[in-house]
Amino acid sequence: MSVLQHIMDTYAQFFNWEMWGEVLTSPVSWGLIGTLVILEGLLSADNALVLAVMVKHLPSEKRKKALFYGLLGAYIFRFIAIGIGVLLIKLWWVKILGAGYLAWLSIKYFIDKKKAAGNDEDDEAQGMNQTGVLIRLFGTFWGTVAAVELMDIAFSVDSVLAAFGVSEQVWVLLIGGMLGVLMMRGIAGVFLTLIDRVPELETTAYILILIIALKMLLAVVGIDMGHVTFFIILLVTFAATFVVHFMNKKKEGSKETN
Repeated sequence: MSVLQHIMDTYAQFFNWEMWGEVLTSPVSWGLIGTLVILEGLLSADNALVLAVMVKHLPSEKRKKALFYGLLGAYIFRFIAIGIGVLLIKLWWVKILGAGYLAWLSIKYFIDKKKAAGNDEDDEAQGMNQTGVLIRLFGTFWGTVAAVELMDIAFSVDSVLAAFGVSEQVWVLLIGGMLGVLMMRGIAGVFLTLIDRVPELETTAYILILIIALKMLLAVVGIDMGHVTFFIILLVTFAATFVVHFMNKKKEGSKETN
């Protein structure tokens, strides 16, 4: 009963207007919100592309419906995940598992990137397998909705864990979870364009995930990185990203002139 009460108390904080008033008037809070916006935006860009590919076999009028139903399910899942996660993240072994998962995501990205660099063939994005189990069970439309929902849940796990790594405060987790879904459906195209112009930003996102994983591991042994230190690391990381980008552009320009 105490566990259930704790979860209910967590949900009750979502409607604590006094807490929200303090959050929205704190510069530190806006710094955390800005961190979540950037991180969620960068991570959601590729996720949005994956979802767009998954529904491309549907008629145009049904694509938006499939994504909208997936959106509703994603919000519900994240709301539940945050409520339960606030309780679980206090356990040291959950932090270790979460940090390990985030670190694995980052390492896997760099391994896949290295493999892709050695492969000269461009793989064309393929749509969803229309002979899959979900399509056979629920039909083309609802099978696609179910697949989108499952993919949304997979993306949600990454985002919720990343938000926990940034801060364990309830409002941070709530805003992070909601922003992740909004970014994926709303302005992911903006970040896709940004990544096209500055490709190094995608790598930066996974470096940040690795930093967040380290932050979670340090918390297990009682070392608090602190918001100021975390923000400084973020600023240095982004500054280094643009330095690398301009250096790469300069190299490309010199090659073209030769």
